[in-house]
Amino acid sequence: MVALPAVFAVGALATVMAQGALAASFAVSGTHFQVSSGRLTSSGLASYVHTDRDTDGRGHPVALLGIGKASLADICQSAQVRTPVGTVVFRLTAGGPAGPVSADSLVIDGADLVGDARFGTAQIGRDASSLDAVPGVHGPKGAFGLQAGDIEVAGVRSHAWSATGGNFRLKGLRVSVSLDGRKCF
Repeated sequence: MVALPAVFAVGALATVMAQGALAASFAVSGTHFQVSSGRLTSSGLASYVHTDRDTDGRGHPVALLGIGKASLADICQSAQVRTPVGTVVFRLTAGGPAGPVSADSLVIDGADLVGDARFGTAQIGRDASSLDAVPGVHGPKGAFGLQAGDIEVAGVRSHAWSATGGNFRLKGLRVSVSLDGRKCF
């Protein structure tokens, strides 16, 4: 119940970002989180190296992953968070038996990504400023980038610093916060 206002606020911010009224750049919390899915498919992928900054100005190197129209068989997101009563696990799950999760223009700032992947029409080493597989996702001129057409990744596991996207559809959403909670992996 305590987390519901935060979930609604995230949804509202994602909607505003998708409509272009708010920039998707923000200071990260300094706490990375886990994301997992049994299967991810998308109409495109664009990626380049980026640095996220927390409110103390510390940099966190990430691979910015822009994913077009994404469909996930299921999703789990978890983070360990320090609170006055101890370290808790914030966990969000969706999909599975309730149906697939989907998102348009999903951007994940990830420290890593593990899974079995299939890429269509891969272009590795493309100038990041010229990436066009995912609308609005491109990096600075001269930076290393890669992109691909249709993608499919099974057994997705990632540690990320942030995720943003427009039009999330989370079937079977469940949010929990507990002292003895399980992380995704």
